[in-house]
Amino acid sequence: MPIIEAAPGVSLAYETFGDPADPAVLLVMGFGAQMIAWHEDFCRALADRGRHVIRYDNRDCGLSTTFDDHPVDLGRFIAAVSSGDLPSARAMVPYTLQDMADDGLGLLTALGIERAHVVGSSMGGMIAQTMAISHPERVLTLTSMMSSTGEPEYGRTGDEAMAVLFAPKPADREGHVAAADRELVWGSRRYGDATALRALAAESYDRGHHPAGAVRQLGAMILGGSRADALRELRVPTLVVHGLDDTLIDPSGGKRTADLVPGARLLLVPDMGHDRPRPLWPELIDALAAHTA
Repeated sequence: MPIIEAAPGVSLAYETFGDPADPAVLLVMGFGAQMIAWHEDFCRALADRGRHVIRYDNRDCGLSTTFDDHPVDLGRFIAAVSSGDLPSARAMVPYTLQDMADDGLGLLTALGIERAHVVGSSMGGMIAQTMAISHPERVLTLTSMMSSTGEPEYGRTGDEAMAVLFAPKPADREGHVAAADRELVWGSRRYGDATALRALAAESYDRGHHPAGAVRQLGAMILGGSRADALRELRVPTLVVHGLDDTLIDPSGGKRTADLVPGARLLLVPDMGHDRPRPLWPELIDALAAHTA
């Protein structure tokens, strides 16, 4: 697995698919998830449509640089945010959502790619939005998938999904893999696949299990704030994709994103939750291929 320096002190693991001469599509993964959550078959199918596909591990995840010298106490952090003590909360987290966006752009630079189509999923959608806002000249098109704007009143998490999100996972491999079934709560009601969830959990555990990094990513995401004003000014061609079954980030998050970005196209997908079920890949890949044409 190649690893390259994307920013001072930050190296990212990445993988590419397709012909480097084709238009580049950068896939940005979400909170706590490794790049392998962009399934290899999905990446190859998009590459077969004439795209040079790049997936990578965000900082503090998988095989990329970790920040274990900055431990974050989740309880103290949540208490600080809940009480409105944002300066204390910011002091606990060693990086920002902008830093994570700069990582992705730095990866493109290191690969010799000046401009790319950027596709972000969940927290990755927030990172992708931040890339487009801060450096629109680097982003050919933006696709924000199952994400939101940072405004707390949109894209709310359902109570059951919230309980699963913050429930501690077993540290041992067997328990960790079994606990992946809980994620069915925010998946597609029609296509939810516990076997696939367990397989991804097992592969992720063996490849680079790093739960402490997810806490720091969560902090960066929570402190990212609203992007609403900046999204209103965005002039990057934008596709917003959201599953109607999503209970982790309610579809209002996607609708709001599309409402804010001038000219954005909104694709609401029936039978998709906070996941990308294989039966829906043809529809998603068609949409991405058309948007990045």
